Amino acid sequence: MNIQQMMMQAQKMQRELRKAMDELAKEEFVISKGGAITVTILGDKTIKAVHIDDDAFEKENKEMVEEMIAMAINEGLVEIKNKENALQERITGRAGGLF
Repeated sequence: MNIQQMMMQAQKMQRELRKAMDELAKEEFVISKGGAITVTILGDKTIKAVHIDDDAFEKENKEMVEEMIAMAINEGLVEIKNKENALQERITGRAGGLF
């Protein structure tokens, strides 16, 4: 394979990766914790929604609710990162992207 073919292949992979990442950015990841907290995160790592069940609003639940929110967000971010890595590996044949 000559250098021109390699460059064309790299550009094609970049386009495919960009398209896949654009689609991922719109995907919703919904994570629930303890039945009391549901967090929806978009693939671009934007928090779309946080739902807290009415029963969780009791004062003695405050710390638990805060921990569940943090856990749900962190779990969602890990899911997104894993999906990003899988997309990159599928398209480029390597984890971590083209370079």
